[in-house]
Amino acid sequence: MSNARASPMIFGMGKYGWYGTQILNLARRIVQAGKLLLLALLLIGLIAPEWPAFGGERYRLQTIVQQRQFDYLVWEAQALAEKGRALLAGYQRYLDEPARKQLVLDYLADVEAARRLEAEIERAYADPTLSDPTAATRGLQSELRSLRGGLQARQWLVEAIVQEQVGAVLTEEGFAVLGMTWPPVLMHVTQLPRLLVVSPRDRIERAYAISLQPELTTPVHEEMETAVTDHLNLSALIVPLGGVGLYPSMILETSSIYRLVEVVAHEWAHNWLTLKPLGIRYEASPALRIINETVASIIDVEIADLVMARYYPEFARRPSPPPAAPSDADPPRFDFRAAMAATRIRVDELLAAGEIETAEAYMEARRQLFLANGYNIRKLNQAYFAFYGAYAAEPGATGDDPIGPMLRDIRAQSPSLRAFMDTVAVIRSDADLEALHARLP
Repeated sequence: MSNARASPMIFGMGKYGWYGTQILNLARRIVQAGKLLLLALLLIGLIAPEWPAFGGERYRLQTIVQQRQFDYLVWEAQALAEKGRALLAGYQRYLDEPARKQLVLDYLADVEAARRLEAEIERAYADPTLSDPTAATRGLQSELRSLRGGLQARQWLVEAIVQEQVGAVLTEEGFAVLGMTWPPVLMHVTQLPRLLVVSPRDRIERAYAISLQPELTTPVHEEMETAVTDHLNLSALIVPLGGVGLYPSMILETSSIYRLVEVVAHEWAHNWLTLKPLGIRYEASPALRIINETVASIIDVEIADLVMARYYPEFARRPSPPPAAPSDADPPRFDFRAAMAATRIRVDELLAAGEIETAEAYMEARRQLFLANGYNIRKLNQAYFAFYGAYAAEPGATGDDPIGPMLRDIRAQSPSLRAFMDTVAVIRSDADLEALHARLP
């Protein structure tokens, strides 16, 4: 007896039925695909170092850094939240100028006191004659905690005062929109990341720059630098930073009012340049990075001097007295900047001739000279010059690079700081800077 509409069960679909069998087959295929994916991942893990994409320079550098990179997003979120609370409070607006000044100076004095305590505690832990440094420093630790707690409670107010003082001077210098400094001065004193600077060994050039967590110790720095040189044949140095031009700017803690204002002005200059051709092209070439940093270094000194003259005159820089004529009996005075400039010039000559090992031996010998004259340089190599050579406002690690002198000439011929900034903000290449300099009277 035939049945034209027989159930699929009749055709041997088993106890699961036709739909159940299809689902079961799909599940088997998913499991099989998962196994293949797992096998592929295992193969990638075994052979990845041989692949160009995974065995490349940047990838291997990242394996050396591992999880020690600084997280700017987390910092930015926390800093913006703190700045928002400070803006809503606005207590500094109810203080007169003498009270504001005293609050800032008292805060900086406590910073200095906290640093002295930290140094004393550190010396105790390094003293081999102390069997129990924890007990020996218990009173110091308690004093330090109290001092740091007071600093933290006042920090946002001190930051607001310094921001307004720097902003008032910038407004007077023409950096205002509708009567308000633009962009507004916004900064936060914080622990700063360290910067791993990497340069080729055969020339001085910042090939990579990776921000690292600030709490890493010097032995860890040495280990990472050595790994970069041994495994990548590159020069490496981990350097401290004084500020980072985020918004708000990251500013390193200091007990010096001049240094604090100087760094705030420096990072504000980077903020101002952000949407200008010069700022946009910061990373386009080593020359443009030097131009950016040198412009900010010219601005920071001028603004710091003006802020000191207006708010903190007793901390203003004093003109250096003319050097006394040396006598035959006096030893020659060591000129760090001149010695460093001469070092850079000679290193450039040796590297250009392909004498890499000779250049590195020469740099180590010069480092010993600087140490003997009181300049504690931990490592002097190509990466050192790749970082410090970007700051050409004064002679030194830039050697005979003409960028610093050209920018100083342009500033000297500019009627105001704002005019200088407008002139250099349009620079898109080192050729643009040369053209601007050539047009000077």
